[in-house]
Amino acid sequence: MEEHQHALLAQIASMYYERDMTQNAIADELGVSRVKVYRLLKQAREENVVQIIIDWPIKRNPLLEEQLRQRFGLKDARVLENSHRNPNAELRRLGQLSARYLEQYLNTSATVAVCLGHSTYEVINAIRPDVRGRVQIAQAMGSMPRIMQELDSAVLARQLAHKVNGEVHYLSSPLIVDSAEAAAVVRNQRDIQRALTTARIADIALLGIGQLDPNISMYVKAGFVSADEMRQLSQEGAVGDLAGYIFTLHGELHPCLLNQRVIAITMDELRQIPTTLAVAMGSEKTRAILGALRTGAIKVLCTDDETANRVLELDTVTHV
Repeated sequence: MEEHQHALLAQIASMYYERDMTQNAIADELGVSRVKVYRLLKQAREENVVQIIIDWPIKRNPLLEEQLRQRFGLKDARVLENSHRNPNAELRRLGQLSARYLEQYLNTSATVAVCLGHSTYEVINAIRPDVRGRVQIAQAMGSMPRIMQELDSAVLARQLAHKVNGEVHYLSSPLIVDSAEAAAVVRNQRDIQRALTTARIADIALLGIGQLDPNISMYVKAGFVSADEMRQLSQEGAVGDLAGYIFTLHGELHPCLLNQRVIAITMDELRQIPTTLAVAMGSEKTRAILGALRTGAIKVLCTDDETANRVLELDTVTHV
């Protein structure tokens, strides 16, 4: 967005949201049509010049939180009582609950490692504007800008840094490269090593848990694997991905070639971070969440009560 257009959107948004002017009054003052004012206000929201956060009442389920902590040896858990609104609204509420947890780390000189995803986006979007700290933001996995767009790790790291007046350490690499040999070369680049080192020493990591449905998989959309290949991985025991790495229901890295091509903080390195905050919900992610918990890389889980119950039930029947 060009600077003069950004300034115009900010001016109109300020007149409407801060000065409580009507669209007609704005149109008269600026000498434009009311329809143009409406379109510019809409663009301001779409371009994140204006961010509207609805502060829904958030109720937690302490019993399920304790069960998750005890069952999986978690440092902490946050379980949202699902109000059965539409899934997008519930994910936004879960983002708010997770953001309140994350905010306690943002008023210190902490380092936060950020991964890509929809749930990560909702958490960062829900960070309150009055939170300020000398925070270092580390992009913990490479980018997929064509597929993920505003959900990409680089965009999210920049957005979080902007909100908390922090500094970003970018990992200037694609998430998946062409071969294991290419990945080794990329990881040896000085700037890549520097960014990954910052992510490794983070105080807290924020990440989502991906599922492997071929119809929505980022790997399939990006052309890294075909839909049939993704189905084959699932048949071989793969259930989800964490920081770009595909894992099984038992929490083990899947022995697929795709994992060797990932440019990101590793699963072992995630385990060394004092607080890893994973945010995920939905019945379709039950197996992925359970597998992710079994990796030992997650210290704090934020989910909803229905998903928590399903995960606990599945753990009981698949426990080894």
